[in-house]
Amino acid sequence: MSDAARIDGYAAAVLAVADAEGDQSGLSDQLFQVAQAIEGSDQLRDALTNPQIPFDRKKGLVDDVIGGRVSPVVVNVINMLVANGRAGELTTIARRALDLAATKQQAVVAEVRSAIELDQVTVDKLAAKLSAATGMKVQPQVIVDPKVVGGVVAKVGDTVFDGSVASRLQELREAWG
Repeated sequence: MSDAARIDGYAAAVLAVADAEGDQSGLSDQLFQVAQAIEGSDQLRDALTNPQIPFDRKKGLVDDVIGGRVSPVVVNVINMLVANGRAGELTTIARRALDLAATKQQAVVAEVRSAIELDQVTVDKLAAKLSAATGMKVQPQVIVDPKVVGGVVAKVGDTVFDGSVASRLQELREAWG
């Protein structure tokens, strides 16, 4: 089985669980946020992907670090992926689950990077502007990224909308030579 087919299979399983729970977008969003947090922590990622650490210890780590902060279903999905040796693919699986969920709703996922957490009003305004710019229904997935100094950078498919302070400063530099 190819990597893409395996990722699609896990993403479809995540959506099946979400459908059974009646919360497809919420579960996918939480899973993506947790996957991003794990990816951003070298220590946690290394522990969850280390084949020499027994699953029971990994499960305890997931429960301690993530449990109580997200839906118990998300914790169970993470534990299932870790048990199957897929901790290193969490972000890829979560991103694919988001894409599949958006496709079911005839939408696309916009990866939005911001230095700070955005409130729901701001996310909704951003979704409306990205939808107008692309002509598609857009579901923003916000990633807090300290590398974005100010503003936001949004990616919809292959199109990047860079509203960051860094890009605006670069534009000014180019305009003034």
